[in-house]
Amino acid sequence: MESKICTACGQPFRPRPQTPAQMYCPAPDCQRERRRRWQLEKRHHDPDYHDNQVRAQQAWSKRNPAYWRQYRAAHTAYVVRNREMQRERNRRKKSPPLAKMDASIADLATRLPSGVYCLMPITDPGIAKIDAWMVEITMLFPAGPR
Repeated sequence: MESKICTACGQPFRPRPQTPAQMYCPAPDCQRERRRRWQLEKRHHDPDYHDNQVRAQQAWSKRNPAYWRQYRAAHTAYVVRNREMQRERNRRKKSPPLAKMDASIADLATRLPSGVYCLMPITDPGIAKIDAWMVEITMLFPAGPR
């Protein structure tokens, strides 16, 4: 039987006689890639398979609620890379700045005078974290002397 070129690694290989249409060499990485591509295609075209995968992932997440916290604590390079990639995505999106929990500026009290303010919700604030409120602050009148 003649050799073929592996779809994953591009190296020549001899297909098994029982599988003449074999497209991937027997290397573990190439077989992993074959399974990954099959699963991706299956999820894309089979709604029942996709729904089952979603439910399985949700069940796993419920059984392992601390997994990602522990993973990030053990893999600091992952955390740094993820932060850098998120900053780059934010730059490309050119969206309003992110709102984060407890993101108050330390010297806000010195720059924002006392007074009565009107807080108006901003629609479509972009990305916000947890319980952040995006508002526009407009001074109605400054605080008088006490």
